[in-house]
Amino acid sequence: MSDMKLAVLGAAGRMGQTLARAVAATEGCVLAAGIEAKGSPAVGHDLGEVAGLGPLGIPITDDPLPVFAEVHGVLDFTTPNATVAFAGLAAQARIVHVIGTTGLNVDDQAKIEAAARHASIVKAGNMSLGINLLAGLTARVARTLGPEFDIEILELHHRRKRDAPSGTALLLGEAAAAGRGVALKDHNVRVRDGDVGPRREGDIGFAVLRGGDVVGEHKVIFAGPGERIELVHIATDRGIFANGAIRAALWARGQGPGLYSMQDVIGL
Repeated sequence: MSDMKLAVLGAAGRMGQTLARAVAATEGCVLAAGIEAKGSPAVGHDLGEVAGLGPLGIPITDDPLPVFAEVHGVLDFTTPNATVAFAGLAAQARIVHVIGTTGLNVDDQAKIEAAARHASIVKAGNMSLGINLLAGLTARVARTLGPEFDIEILELHHRRKRDAPSGTALLLGEAAAAGRGVALKDHNVRVRDGDVGPRREGDIGFAVLRGGDVVGEHKVIFAGPGERIELVHIATDRGIFANGAIRAALWARGQGPGLYSMQDVIGL
């Protein structure tokens, strides 16, 4: 099979630049294009220079149509509105679409599921191997421990992060809920302010911290009578998300249309 031609969406952003460097360094992949939003000052600039790779002769474009027609897959850590539009284009082109975008709502999810009837889409709140292993452990611990153990999820990210809780925290919450055999939407608690009364048994709580340049820290706490279990993941380099996204793209190239997760990619 020929090398997989990949385009980076949101190519001028911090994650986009990280993705471009990771694709260029990965055997079996070719960095084929970079896309930015209309009006971005990066449009027309060389993708390699923007990513710190040196000139590649690939100008960043704001026109996705010819790019989607030429590549095997796209890597997307952009915004919900952009991701939904890109999913439609991936469906038309019948290519791989790897989605690391967070903050997607129920309507966005439905449109992505519709696009997955024709495109091979891998979507995850976090692409790192460690986080997905943590999610698997979280489900197992939640399944093993009884309801007397309260579950709390704590997350810390850099000051520029817009969505809260993070997509990763929600992924861990879903894992905990699945382990308990319940729906997260019926048990999640995202805000505590004032006299909220005692904690309800079975709730899954979220605490959100923002500050500095923290890449990402997540902790799942199981607090029971007389003991506490804590599962922790600390990300120190965005490269782990980029490497996971590329792994997902290479895996998805061999699959048919459908909506997949990183759990599928790594065989969990």
